[in-house]
Amino acid sequence: MHTRRQYDAAFDTCQAIFRDKAADYGTSWRVFRPASLTDQLFIKAQRIRTLEETGENRVGESIADEFRAIVNYAVIAGIQLARGWDANADLSAEQAMALYRTERQAITALMEAKNHDYGEAWRDMRTTSFTDMILTKLLRVKQIEGNDGRTRISEGVGAHYRDMANYALFALIQMAEQQEGGASKDGPSDAASPHAAQAPTASEKAKARPDS
Repeated sequence: MHTRRQYDAAFDTCQAIFRDKAADYGTSWRVFRPASLTDQLFIKAQRIRTLEETGENRVGESIADEFRAIVNYAVIAGIQLARGWDANADLSAEQAMALYRTERQAITALMEAKNHDYGEAWRDMRTTSFTDMILTKLLRVKQIEGNDGRTRISEGVGAHYRDMANYALFALIQMAEQQEGGASKDGPSDAASPHAAQAPTASEKAKARPDS
């Protein structure tokens, strides 16, 4: 197993997307409050679940694209929790990337610690289970936010965001393996699905791509 190498490759792709969007849009995400980021994550996870269940993709963004968006929204959530949110506190591209790398290190450290304790149990899970786990985490975060951030025994929202990022990265690793092996672990996926939609054209992607 080359978990760290696969993990870093999946995270590198997410980081490159974040970098390119920062070049295009600046750091407009600084306006997001954590609750808004929770809602954005929920939208992404719910869309993945819908695609998994129906196999019908009308927008053009793939399941893998949505998992990558979840990783980046979770990173942004971690940054916002640490720094606070301020639409007027613009950051340079270099500052934004430095913050991204810091949060990435924290997410990676959590993955390595849990991977050590659980013995890579995620490799025996179905890819669709990660979607459900992300949605479960989001419902927990919403409950915590509804309690003004107070918890009695559970982790705070920051740990939940990092777990979501890792679930999405595990899903991306599995999907890459499925593409390489030409077989799906279960159900519809971008790699193998009896209902998979044909890839959209470049012009269709340009029309459909959301700012996310």
